[in-house]
Amino acid sequence: MTPRLRLKYKNEIIKNLMSKLNLKNSNSVPKIEKVILNMGLGADALDKKKLETCIKDIAAISGQYPLVTKFKKSISNFKSRKGANAGLKVTLRNDRMYEFIDRMINIALPRVKDFRGLKDNSCDKFGNFSFGIKEHIIFPEINFDKVDRIRGLDITIVTTSDSKQDTISLLKEFNFPIVKSAEKKSKKIKNIQKKEEKVEETEKNG
Repeated sequence: MTPRLRLKYKNEIIKNLMSKLNLKNSNSVPKIEKVILNMGLGADALDKKKLETCIKDIAAISGQYPLVTKFKKSISNFKSRKGANAGLKVTLRNDRMYEFIDRMINIALPRVKDFRGLKDNSCDKFGNFSFGIKEHIIFPEINFDKVDRIRGLDITIVTTSDSKQDTISLLKEFNFPIVKSAEKKSKKIKNIQKKEEKVEETEKNG
């Protein structure tokens, strides 16, 4: 069965973005290319049993067996040596990608305590949107009663977009809960305050 979000992109999102982004060709509409999940191992890399648990957890979350990444060079400060296990990586494409995004948006993220959305400054100029998950137990595939330790993971949504604005527009069409960053809000407030101060100063001088 074709994933729900894949059908939504084909039947709704392409048309919506062509209108919003003023595009004439549907092939120019940005799309989500892949989703990358990364889980750092830390001390778990030295424990075979814990490493196996991490592998099982990220495989359950993503629906795909992970790649074990290695340190490319030794770093004494982090007590890591070249060739040692560094983390776990999963790259999702096509149906598995859409299915993961659906579960993440509608089930996992709403479970985050005091969740206030994903900040729009998580997007870079290359069309990538990255954010961290502090507790992997928010995913429904993880049985909390069998968890030995709560782990975090990083998620990167890779798109074909070539601008931050278009990337945000695309992800919002998929109902990503993206909000303006506090930094941008504070700048806006500062600008308003400056204008108010200028008005007050003008009134005093007048």
